[in-house]
Amino acid sequence: MLPEHAVGKAVEIWFQDEARVGQQGTLTRRWAHRGTRPRAPRDRRYAFAYLFSAVCPERATGAALVLPCANKAAMRLHLKEISREIAPGAHAVLVLDGAGWHGPAGLNVPDNLTLLPLPPYSPELNPVENVWQYLRQNQLSLRVWKDYDAIVETCCQAWNALMNTPERLGSITRRSWAKTVSQ
Repeated sequence: MLPEHAVGKAVEIWFQDEARVGQQGTLTRRWAHRGTRPRAPRDRRYAFAYLFSAVCPERATGAALVLPCANKAAMRLHLKEISREIAPGAHAVLVLDGAGWHGPAGLNVPDNLTLLPLPPYSPELNPVENVWQYLRQNQLSLRVWKDYDAIVETCCQAWNALMNTPERLGSITRRSWAKTVSQ
């Protein structure tokens, strides 16, 4: 339910999620001749960062922060960042999963945002999952990072590269049922 101050404004649909990026990464696919086992780097250390991101597929834009942990304080920072990226005069509905730090208690949600939690066990409804898949396949896999700062730098470069190609961002996040509407 939208708050009263949002009535009559354009409503943008935004999607939010966070991903852990760093050492102890997951395995990824790699082209190879049939019957061979190609070598790929894998880091066994335990440094990582969280890439908090939100996208507005209709406007092909987003907002992200790279943070050392995922908790309420990090989510508050991310909500402020998203709030700055919403079109002037618009109100945004932010679709997010049920992580413990996404609950409204203690978040101080900006006035131009309304949180809309997804049903449990439904990541397919969040297009940011496609962003993670794209970034991991193209920028964040098959790497061994020197340290935490290198992880942060790589996350920033990957996100900025995606933001510099809005047509790609739009193509991997748009859904027919998630359009900006005017009341």
